[in-house]
Amino acid sequence: MPTDNPTGGPADGSTSGDAPRIVFQDVVKKFGDTVVLNGLNFTVAKGERVTLIGPSGSGKTTILRLLMTLEHLTGGYIYVDGDPLTFEERNGKRVERKPKDVARVRRRIGMVFQQFNLFPNMNVLENITEAPIHVLGRSKDEAEARARELLEQVGLGDKADAHPTQLSGGQQQRVAIARALAMDPEILLLDEVTSALDPELVGEVLGVLREVAKNTDITMLIVTHEMQFAQEVSNRVLMFDHGRIIEEAAPDVMFSNPTEPRTREFLQAVL
Repeated sequence: MPTDNPTGGPADGSTSGDAPRIVFQDVVKKFGDTVVLNGLNFTVAKGERVTLIGPSGSGKTTILRLLMTLEHLTGGYIYVDGDPLTFEERNGKRVERKPKDVARVRRRIGMVFQQFNLFPNMNVLENITEAPIHVLGRSKDEAEARARELLEQVGLGDKADAHPTQLSGGQQQRVAIARALAMDPEILLLDEVTSALDPELVGEVLGVLREVAKNTDITMLIVTHEMQFAQEVSNRVLMFDHGRIIEEAAPDVMFSNPTEPRTREFLQAVL
């Protein structure tokens, strides 16, 4: 079973002189009277790739949206590299952080969504350079050079001038991945990035993400129903049910010999 120590290191027991990249400490999230997360504790180490699995409604996407500050934290704390994200403890009280401090910490995090969320009125190059220019303060030339490099990386070097409506779903999602990487995130969140794609387009997107996992040290927190992908790229898999981590293990253990009956039941249904 998972540890309740929110400052612990990777599940394999390895140690590092660095603080964990992500810490959820006693996190509570409610939507009205519905409690989605209740006292959640877990950590992700720097460079670790962690996949969250479990049934729909178990709280997985909520975790990513809290990290992106797209949802408001009801209780508890989230830390990124030791920095409080939206709330901090001050003089024994839980205090909301100033927007500029939230933005500074939040800038380390990128996310790729189920829906591609590209700007339809901008071409591919403009979609990728918009945030680096206006958020990171990069020059247009620098941002465009990096964008073209990323487009080559995701296999779309010839699509810089295309508009999203001219691209397939798989191509749009690859642009969305390039857009997230253009911000040089230390953490990349992936929320069911293939669920809106036709089955024949899934492979091209997962192929790009496999290369990102292989060739960078970006910390990745992944929500997916693509279990083969999870097995290939993850260092650790967390099984969620009703907003709780009921089991965590290395992927080869999780997918071949899970401990919890609920995990076995879930995997039998999806594999």
